[in-house]
Amino acid sequence: MRTLCSNLPDVRDGLTREERVVLYVLSETQKERGDRNVPTAMLWGRVCEYFYISPEDLSAMLARLGARKSTRE
Repeated sequence: MRTLCSNLPDVRDGLTREERVVLYVLSETQKERGDRNVPTAMLWGRVCEYFYISPEDLSAMLARLGARKSTRE
């Protein structure tokens, strides 16, 4: 398992460790894909390399972070 804690800056902006990992993985995957959109399933698989999160929780986190619109009210 890779360690990201040393690579993630602590800027005290209110994000949790998991949110930081998701944003980092999303950014790196977008770079690999030439700044194209990242399918949620691909992002979920890559995030699960660092910690487990259910697909529903990932979707809710992405909606909370503004990465996509929430389908839940």
